[in-house]
Amino acid sequence: MASESGGRGKNKTTAGILGILLSSLGAHHFYLGSTTSGVILLLTCGLCGLGFVEGILLLMMSDEDFDAKYNQRTPESLEFVFQKKH
Repeated sequence: MASESGGRGKNKTTAGILGILLSSLGAHHFYLGSTTSGVILLLTCGLCGLGFVEGILLLMMSDEDFDAKYNQRTPESLEFVFQKKH
């Protein structure tokens, strides 16, 4: 079960599924708060599956890492899932 213990209340499973199913729309970035990254994926039709890969990475991320990256802080507007930022 995905953890929602952080302050922003973002859910890892929701973000991962959005990344997989709506990868070319950048929906997972809009959900997580990285709006510029979402717009880039939207305008480039998903950059050859990057959104899909990010969805998989989100689902594989530990609950603790997800909470630290997306619930305990607000992501930068231009921040991708694969970037190491805590």
